[in-house]
Amino acid sequence: MVTFYKRLPRFEYRRPRTLKEVLSLLSKKGAKGVKVFAGGTDLLPKLKSREVKASEILVDLKGIPNLDYIQYNAKNGLRIGPLTTLNAIETSSVIRDKFSLLAQAAHSMASPQVRNRGTIAGNICNAVPSADSAPALLTLGAKLKLVSLKGERTVSIEDFFSGPNETVLSPREILREIRIPPLLAESRGVYLKLSPRRAMDLAIVGVAVLVVSQDGICKDIRVALGAVAPTPLRVKKAENILRGQRFSDALIEKVAEVASEEARPIDDHRASAEYRREMVVVLVKRAIKEAIARS
Repeated sequence: MVTFYKRLPRFEYRRPRTLKEVLSLLSKKGAKGVKVFAGGTDLLPKLKSREVKASEILVDLKGIPNLDYIQYNAKNGLRIGPLTTLNAIETSSVIRDKFSLLAQAAHSMASPQVRNRGTIAGNICNAVPSADSAPALLTLGAKLKLVSLKGERTVSIEDFFSGPNETVLSPREILREIRIPPLLAESRGVYLKLSPRRAMDLAIVGVAVLVVSQDGICKDIRVALGAVAPTPLRVKKAENILRGQRFSDALIEKVAEVASEEARPIDDHRASAEYRREMVVVLVKRAIKEAIARS
């Protein structure tokens, strides 16, 4: 059997050396004329399959120096540059030590080859409901620095996603930095992903849980879901059931059930909505118990 691969559509390729060049180009052409990318691991296959229409100009950010950083201090927390790869997130000693939930999420994504090229900023900006980094960043309270020629603004990750494959980024903005505040020393996080294969597959359900416990009491809890709604989401009604309470199997069961009720899954070729709801219950319970066990 002969397999035919589509060629990339025609476009102009640019690899600027400064952020100002990129922003100037976006200011002149807008989103319809310019498509900015970092790793390209999602964009290029979609261009080949014609899932997305090619812009007049594709702008590769990889040529801009000093945007692939991971910086941490106890006062300000974690700062991640837009060209930081998923592999760098997964293997960073400071992220593994201070924000292990994010390292777990990065490890669950794609293959080593893709993680070496793909970026966490690109994963967020694609705004796919099943993006693995999004639930982790939601529980970590991440904020995003967005910049344009007119200036900069900071947006909470909770307000960033506006729909499937849609964000609040304006046509003339790019994501400049991801910021995560410092966590309490008692914080423990877990990311669990259900997918048909152990690697190289999208999440059917993704669950991130961050727990702060002391003497068997839940001081704080954050639970976020992926692939079960138009956008990744925090399930705050579920969180409120356990916050301030003593951990028990009955309460954890209730949290998981309410989390499932807050989800808004769909039927598609990978799973039914009913199955996704059931798996939210299973994974939320499992993630909370794993987080408690690490305390």
